[in-house]
Amino acid sequence: MNDKPQFDIRRITPEALLALGTPFLAYIRPIAVDGRTGFAVHAANGERLGVFSDRIVAMAAARQHDLEPVSVH
Repeated sequence: MNDKPQFDIRRITPEALLALGTPFLAYIRPIAVDGRTGFAVHAANGERLGVFSDRIVAMAAARQHDLEPVSVH
């Protein structure tokens, strides 16, 4: 028997959606910096945490802060 309460994802509030994954995930996405490609690290709620010149360095920085990096394309 499953005693876990059911959660209806269709009823999630915008605030709860923004917080989903916080403080465990970091989103890595390419951005333009002075005409070059950089990589921004964002918290799950969208807050920018840092910008790096290399994707691997951005992912390593996220891991150093106990965040699981996820690529955004």
